[in-house]
Amino acid sequence: MKRAAQWVLYATIPVAIGLQFTKASLVLEFVVACVAVIPLAAWIGFSTEQLAHRMGSTYGALFNATFGNFAELVIALFAIRAGLDNVVRASLSGSILGNLLFVAGFSALVGGWKRDTQKFNGLAAESQAGQMILAVSAMLVPALFFRVVSEAHQPDLIHPVSVGTSIILMICYVLGLWFSFKTHRQHMNAVTPAEAISEQRLWSVPKSLALLLVASTLMAVVAEELVHAVGEAGRAWGLNQVFLGFIVLAVVGNAAEHSTAVMLARRGQMDTALNISMQSSVQIALFVTPLVVFLSYPLGHPLDLLFTPFELLAVGLAVAIFAYLVMDGETNWYEGVQLLAVYAIIAVALYFLPPGSAPAFGGH
Repeated sequence: MKRAAQWVLYATIPVAIGLQFTKASLVLEFVVACVAVIPLAAWIGFSTEQLAHRMGSTYGALFNATFGNFAELVIALFAIRAGLDNVVRASLSGSILGNLLFVAGFSALVGGWKRDTQKFNGLAAESQAGQMILAVSAMLVPALFFRVVSEAHQPDLIHPVSVGTSIILMICYVLGLWFSFKTHRQHMNAVTPAEAISEQRLWSVPKSLALLLVASTLMAVVAEELVHAVGEAGRAWGLNQVFLGFIVLAVVGNAAEHSTAVMLARRGQMDTALNISMQSSVQIALFVTPLVVFLSYPLGHPLDLLFTPFELLAVGLAVAIFAYLVMDGETNWYEGVQLLAVYAIIAVALYFLPPGSAPAFGGH
């Protein structure tokens, strides 16, 4: 039965690609494309897991996060090309929120259900929580700045501020990698060692890379279809752009690290599971978001770091509660429930947010 379900999921991949060349309903395209992401995310997760076991906990988490965010980057670029700036910003902030609350919360719940506590490296968690506080500042300052310059009738000044902020975030991301992998590498080791994969289960590097390449390529194709159909799906279901980007596209775009992190937490590898969640959030905030800002200019739709007040509040709240819960270097299943509850509350509020009622600061 399980294998039959797997083949049904695999079949949605060619169906999703084929629907792009037909006159089928865009809503149907969107639904099938979302389902097709599931097996592709599983392939990416499996191949990265195989490669990550050769790299260790910290490097493996970074590798998982990088390719887990590949779909998010591709979705964002296609959405920018289509002029869906609000969807892009919502998907980026939603990815941060989803990783800190949904992925980390679900991992803590699943991993701690049959254990009293699960321990992890507190210094690594503290370091990455600090980077997320930096990211919140980078979201808040441009929004406040835009309100000031709008009153001075010079709103175009938000463009250089966004670019300058993006450059600073990129520099901080590189320095964060230097901190984790060079100057303080000995302090970033996992508290619980990664579970070894037997030689029978361990794939060769070329085979793992080949699967990763194929899955990533297909993910890009399906991502383009998602963006093409997301507007029609939103209108058909009465959903606003913020909810579609913040919840739907963010969850779909980060499905790879979602499944990998929860699977590792269930095995008792909470260090690597939390590393994936935190690395992914940090990478979205300090690398993917600035990169999207830079790439938006040649695409003809400059993207500003002008997030809505609701997005700023949600991300700030997520970072605060996550940082508080990980300070002691251990977690349990009820802390996972708390993180999931905050995520659910935000999702409910966004679901009932009327279309067009969440403007950015200054009404931009």
